[in-house]
Order: sequence, then C-alpha cells, then structure tokens
Amino acid sequence: MFNQVVYRGVKTPLIFSSRIRTITTRFNNISIRQLNLNQINSKNIIIGVSNFSKTSRKFSSTSLKNDAFSPLDTFPRRHNGSSDAEIKVMLEAIGVKDMEELVLKAVPANIRSTESLALEEGLTESELMERLKSIVSKNKVYRSYIGMGYTNTIVPSVILRNILESPGWYTQYTPYQPEISQGRLESLLNFQTMVTDLTGMDLANASLLDEGTAAAEAMLISFSARKQKCNTFFVDEKCHPQTIACLKTRSEGFGINVIVGDALKYDFENQHKNDLAGVLVQYPATDGNINDYSDFSAKIHSLGGQVVCATDLMALTLLTPPGEWGADIAVGNSQRFGVPLGYGGPHAAFFSCKDRLKRRMPGRLVGVSRDASGNKAYRLSLQTREQHIRREKATSNICTAQALLANMAAMYAIYHGPEGVTAIARRIHNLTNTLAEEIKQMGYQIKNEAFFDTLNVHIEGGADDIIRKALTVNINFRRVDNNTVGITLDETVKKEDVLDIIQVFSKDSNKKSNLVLPDKPTIPQKFIRTSPYMQHRVFNSYHSETEILRYIYHLQSKDLSLAHSMIPLGSCTMKLNATTEMIPITWPEFANIHPFVPADQAEGYEVIIKELEHDLAVITGFDGISLQPNSGAQGEYTGLRIIRAYHKSRGDDKRNVCLIPVSAHGTNPASAAMAGMEVVPVKCENNGDLDMKDLELKATKYKDKLAAFMVTYPSTFGVFENGVVKACEIIHQNGGQVYMDGANLNAQIGLCTPAGIGADVCHLNLHKTFCIPHGGGGPGVGPVGVKSHLVPFLPGHPIVKTGGDKCIGPVSAAPFGSPDILPISWAYIKMMGSKGLTSATHLALLNANYMAVRLSNHYKILYVNQQGMCAHEFIIDVRPFQKTANIEAIDIAKRLQDYGFHSPTMSWPVANTLMIEPTESESKAELDRFCDAMISIREEIRSIEKGQQPKENNILKNSPHTIEMLTKTTWDKAYSREQAAFPLKYLKTHKFWPSVGRLDDAYGDINLICSCPPVEDYLEN
Repeated sequence: MFNQVVYRGVKTPLIFSSRIRTITTRFNNISIRQLNLNQINSKNIIIGVSNFSKTSRKFSSTSLKNDAFSPLDTFPRRHNGSSDAEIKVMLEAIGVKDMEELVLKAVPANIRSTESLALEEGLTESELMERLKSIVSKNKVYRSYIGMGYTNTIVPSVILRNILESPGWYTQYTPYQPEISQGRLESLLNFQTMVTDLTGMDLANASLLDEGTAAAEAMLISFSARKQKCNTFFVDEKCHPQTIACLKTRSEGFGINVIVGDALKYDFENQHKNDLAGVLVQYPATDGNINDYSDFSAKIHSLGGQVVCATDLMALTLLTPPGEWGADIAVGNSQRFGVPLGYGGPHAAFFSCKDRLKRRMPGRLVGVSRDASGNKAYRLSLQTREQHIRREKATSNICTAQALLANMAAMYAIYHGPEGVTAIARRIHNLTNTLAEEIKQMGYQIKNEAFFDTLNVHIEGGADDIIRKALTVNINFRRVDNNTVGITLDETVKKEDVLDIIQVFSKDSNKKSNLVLPDKPTIPQKFIRTSPYMQHRVFNSYHSETEILRYIYHLQSKDLSLAHSMIPLGSCTMKLNATTEMIPITWPEFANIHPFVPADQAEGYEVIIKELEHDLAVITGFDGISLQPNSGAQGEYTGLRIIRAYHKSRGDDKRNVCLIPVSAHGTNPASAAMAGMEVVPVKCENNGDLDMKDLELKATKYKDKLAAFMVTYPSTFGVFENGVVKACEIIHQNGGQVYMDGANLNAQIGLCTPAGIGADVCHLNLHKTFCIPHGGGGPGVGPVGVKSHLVPFLPGHPIVKTGGDKCIGPVSAAPFGSPDILPISWAYIKMMGSKGLTSATHLALLNANYMAVRLSNHYKILYVNQQGMCAHEFIIDVRPFQKTANIEAIDIAKRLQDYGFHSPTMSWPVANTLMIEPTESESKAELDRFCDAMISIREEIRSIEKGQQPKENNILKNSPHTIEMLTKTTWDKAYSREQAAFPLKYLKTHKFWPSVGRLDDAYGDINLICSCPPVEDYLEN
C-alpha cells in the first residue's frame, strides 16, 4: 500500500482513516480529495490529487473572514440567503440559542448522523470554473453522423442567450398558476401547434421526456383504447434500438407481450387477429428508409389496433405527415429544432394524436380558456388526467415535461418560419443525396431506396476499416452491422464536411469531387408533402433578431420566476440556480457530444458522471447510483422496478404488494402500478404521522406478498417523524424493501441519510435539492441510489454499457438520461463542500421554522413535532375561513399574485391548505416580505369575517387584479383600487402585474382548444 504521494513534484505523506475508509493527504494546508480504499491504485491517487481542492477553508455560513489571503468568491455565502446577524435574529424568534439546538429539536436523535459528510472542501467559483475547463477539455467534439434520433443543430444565438441562458425562463415553476404563467403557456401552445401541424394530428401535448419513453406511453394508450382485452404490441425492427429497449422495459410491469419484427412482412391476420393492441413504426426508419404505411395502417385498424409512428419533425417538412397516411399517434424528439445534443439530453419529446384519444394522452396539455373578464387566456387543460388524481389507476406517472427545451424548439420554428425550416430540410436532403451519388460512383452500395437524411452504406469486407479511417479525421459514423455503415447529415453540415466524408470512402487520396446539389428533392413523389403547416401568424412574424428578441421578452414579462421573488412551494424546493453552475452547460464541449460516441470522446462527461455518482452516494449513504432516470417520477419507477427484479432473482415472483401512505405524492402509487405492483394504502394519524399500527397490520397481512413500502421523509406533512426507523424495520422483518421518495432530501443532507434511516432505494430530485432549474416545468433529473444488494439491478442500455450484471432495461432513451445538465448539480456539490451542504440544510430548517413562528399568530400551523418544530416546510390550515368568510386556499393563492408572489403548494397533502417551503437561498428580508403579505391577507379575510366586505364580491374572490381591471372607468368594489393593487408599501416600487384575471377552468375543459387560436382572435384582442 502506498505511504506517500507526489503532488506538484513534492512527496507528501498519506493519512489513513479507518473510520471513513478513505485516504486523505495534506501538504501546507492543501486539502486533497478523499479516495475510497476499495478503488485505490497509484493512478487514481495521482488523479485524485491533481483534480481537487487547492485551498483549505473554514466555512462560515455567510460572512467573509478578515483574512487577506482568503479567496473572496467562496460560494456558500452566496447560495445561503441570510447573514450571520439575520440568522441570530431568527434563532431568537424561534426560541433556540443556536443551530445545534434547532437540529436537536427538529430531527430525531435515532436518525442523526454522528459524522460529517466525507466530501472535500468547497471550491471557490473561480476554482470550479478552472477545474471544469480542465475536465471538459477531455471531451472530443468530433463531427458525428451517427443519427439514431440525435443530430447536431444550430442553436440560434438569440434563443441560446435569451431562453436557455435566461433565469427569466429557466427558473419558472410549472404553470399551475396560469395568471402569472401566460408567457410560457403561450410558448408551449406554440410548441403544440408546431407539432400538430407537422405530424398532421389533431392535438399534441406540451412535451414528454424523450422519444423512447414517449413511444412507451403510446404503447400504453394503445392498450387502454382497445375495448377488448389483449396483450400484444408489435414493434418494427427498423425502430431505433434504444426505443425498442425502452418499450421492453415498460411492458414488463403491465404483462405486455412485445414482438419485434418486420412490420411490413409480418402476418398479423393469422398471428394476432384478436390480440393486437397496436404497432410502432419509424418514419423515416432508423436505417434512413422511407416506407409507405398507408395500406399497412388500414390493415392494423381492421384488426382493432392503433398505429404509432415515431418520426422526425425536420423530415416531416418534406414528407407526408403520419396523420395523413393513417397513424393514430405520432411521437419523437424535437432536439434537432435548435436544442443541443448534450450527450443525450435534456430534449423535449413530442406526442400527438387523433382527437378521439385526447383524454387518454399523458402529460400536460396547454389549452385556451378565458379569464374573469372574458379575455383569452391559457392554462393547463384536462388536469384530471394526471397521476395526482388517478394515483394507482393511472396508466402514466408523468409528472414533469421538458418545458424549457420545448420552448426552445418552438422559438426555433418561429424564428425560421415554415419557409425557413423547409429550406433547412431541403438543404439537408440535397447534401445527403449528393453524398449518396458520390459514394455510389466509388463502387459502394447504398442500401436505401428512398431517404431523407440517412444513408446505409454496404462495405464489402467489413465496416470497421471505414469507421477507423473516419475517426482519424475526427468523424463518427454509425456501425450498423459488420458490413454496414450509417451516415446521418444535419443542418450544421457544410460542403467541406461532405468532401471530407467522400474522402474517407475514397480509395484515391488525390480524388477531387465537384459537388452539385440537385434543384429539388429526390424523394419519390408519393412521399412528398403537399399540405401546408405552421400557417399561423406567430410562425410568420418574428424572423429578424429584433422581432424575435422582443417576442421572447414580451412572453417573459408575463411570467413570475425566481428572478422576481421567492417561490415558496412545499416539496418543490425552488432554490437558487447559480449562474456559475449554469454557465458550463452551453460550452460546446458539453453541448455538442452525441450520446453514442466512442467512450474516449466523452471522458470529460465520464469524470462528471463518476464524481457525481460518488458524491451522491456519500450524501445518501448508498452503495450505487444511476443517473439514467430523467425525471423524479422516472426515478420512482426505476427504483420500484429494481425492487421487483431483486425479488424475482430470489425466486420471490409473488412479492408484488407495495404499501403507500395515503399522504404520498400521486406519482408514488402511479409508479408502483406501472412497475406491476398492487398498491395497498396505509393510514396516517390525525397529526400527520404514519399510523404505525396500520403499517404493521398491513405488513403482517401481506408478508408473503410484500415487495416494498414507499415513504417520504421528512414526511409529506413537513415533519421528521420519530417512527421512521421502526417502520423500516417492520418492512424488512416481513421480507419487503423500503423505498424512500427523495422529494424532501433538502432537509436531510449532512444531518442524516436515507440509507442510515433504513431505506434500500431512494430517488433524488436533482431539480429540487441539487439546483437543476425547474425550467417552467422541466427538465428534471431523478437518479436512484441503492444499497449494495440492489446495485446489480441498476438500469442498463443497449448501446452504451451501464448498470450491473442483472440490470433492468433502460428507463430512458439516453444512457445517462440528461447529461448536459449534470454539471449543474456536480458544481453545486463541489462549491458547497461538506460544510456548505450541511449549513444549507440548517438554514432550510431555520427558515421554515422562523416563518412558521411568524405566521402562527395569524394561521394555524397544521403539523409540528413534539418539540413544536417543523422540518424544512410546513402547512398552514385555511379550512376554517371557508365557514367564516367563504374563502378557500385558491382565493389566497390568487391574492398572493397581487402581492408579487407565487402561491405555496395548494390543497396538498391536505385539501384546502397551503404548504410553504422557503429554502435556504432566501434571505430573511424576503421571508419577512412573504410573511407580511400573508399577514396582510389574513387581515383582508378578517374584514370579510367582520362584514366589512361581502363574501362574494370581495378583494380575494376578485384577485388577481390586472391593470385592465384597475383602469376601468367604473369601480363597483367594496374596496379601493389602491387596496387591490398596492396593499403593502413595497409594491409601489416592486410590483409584478398578472397579465390576465382569474382563469375560468370549467370553460377551458368544456371548450378544449389546444393549438394557436385563429388569427381573427388576435385581431380582436
């Protein structure tokens, strides 16, 4: 074993720590990364030493130490909102002397960790950027023509800077409060219209996670739409391999029989006449071929099945859309509409369908409604389809979308317009056609009869030589099989690139080609699109940068985000998304990497992935981490699938019961049902605690079938329950596994760990606790952590090896889910360090308890522990006001908009209550501003209770108040215009105006309009 290590040419001693089984070295106050002893060798010691922190710093929560040699850009004091002086005031208000006493009273002794997190000291912001530049330099940005649903694209700079890099777009919350979300709702409606037009369908949703999982959602709709029971779904062998693998994974929980074969040659009439739910085809296929599915679709419909088409939006600008040749559902990836490759994500998948399937469609659907004054307004429609309502009866557990990326794709379409995207598509096809002709002249066989942008080239004697030759000039081709090379072109390809490709195939190094592009597409006439698309004014108005810039900012001005005020949503953790964390994701070395490049071209990503996996394992106490799930709900599903696979590996196939508290997130029972489990609810006590007697009763009753118990901790009611360790023991004693929902991990870091509490599996919301922005409703990342006995079952992938030797199939289309945003969480952990992360948890607890104390004289705090403490969030009870003033939670939520705040979580987990989570990033001043608003609203309610305002036409029932409402000539309210607009002094200088009045939800559901309204509507308004 090594006893010294070389650092910067100097030999330094190694210090061994058996307690944490790591190696640490120090030299002149240089702190080196701690390394796991099980992975020690001379190489990774040197790597560990060279890569990590250079300066030892003692952390203070906010203040800057008076040390001339200390760096001035330490991060925790920027992330944590309150100063030391403010912290002292808040501690005094709560009635505790220090943070230690606060933790002692809030967190049960039997779960508290006795050791600090085994992470390195936090890097400063400048140190982090230096280190990231070193890491990203390991990635090699080759010209990738691999295809398979991912292509390079040109992100218009105006969209890159003003949407992807703009906190006004990436820090928004899901548009559940439509009055302050009209900008992104309009943008997402544009996305839906674009998808509907290009696919030829009747409506589209506001995006899904990726193409593979979107196809899986379509498969489930095919079964629910079939009136008679059936269990077969057919997948054409020319679909992308990652899509086929995702379908196989998802089918297992539902007992669906997935058959893969040649759809155009398969004998459906004799094989599955009465048992076929649907068929998935790729158009164009993964090999680039364009096939005629008109007669095929009619045949499948005659058998009662649905036709699902995975397709390419760019190709559909030239090709007959699926909706015109008989498809019922169209899915795909909108990535090539101006969204970077990012090693596989995040990208917005699209999902469109015929009108008769609209109430089965998964995810979010933006629709047109009207506000209280009758003005046109946008909202999320048909929300009863979501798993929050349907729970274990849901056929989808979709909770998030890819809103930020969908907005980028929509703006790409608007910026270019129909003529622009058509010109891009024609150029791509013409270059592909020219390349095909050149390759054929050199004696190679092109295996495609009709194509758009992809060629399959037969290589006599083997494909590997051509692929190796291409790599020498920094080009990636797809290795289809031993004798076939795939080439997919995109909008970034120039004439010089085509010449370089030709040179790779040329046997004469001196051969010169004179490329001539055809005047028109060479696609066979029967496939040529004749129908118009993107005719709405929005796609034909903003083609100059000046105009698109103004449109982007016009929409942004309608949306409240973290750039305006705190967003106090319980269980959603809307915290700082620091600029230093965000900057690297748009660097070309991160953004322009294809997900299926050779491993040596993504070594920088490998460093980020491995280190993030390691750090998350340390933080949670688990032995293995998978970053593949690209949403929290996907993480739930993944964890439960791992548990099922574990039981089956032990011959316990009968274990399929999942115990879930009645207070759980709606995604919990939905995910369990999708994993093939039977959901059994567990009661909660009146104080919100888990009913331990009922848990033990159910665990004993189902001990022979018990698979899992899902628990959120701290509890869904915002309290650290004392009985959680006992609950885990009960489950384990009866043969089950414990799944912890990681939504509230922000209250645990540095104080306790899910594994230490007793969980076997936990998913982590990187878009909550670990600072990936919510993006107006997505992207999300939901990795899972597992104990050692479950590590072999972590999810795999058909293209890039991931997971263990008993891995479940992929749960996302890309091997690592959404890698382009992983540097955000990686950077957050690296800059905060062990002490910084723990201090953030302290402040999250402090802020919540401080606000609870301030509001307790005006509202009832619904749940606290025996010490009178909450965790990082708390619930205020507004139910009494329904009787005394006819005021409900929704009225308070809408009135808060007049005060410049987003509503807390409304009516969950208890109907007609508000759950408030302030997060550590908010300053005492902001906490007080919100509390002042809530106290002022309480006084407004009191005025109704006293009869000073009527119970119907009052200031809360009429909220939010728009400029239009306040400037009308007549005013017949029982309160003044000033009371409506400026109830507190700060609003005179710090006012956010809702752009529409209160939405009429019933009207929007009855009159479902989910694409851009007619131009006449714009002229009228």
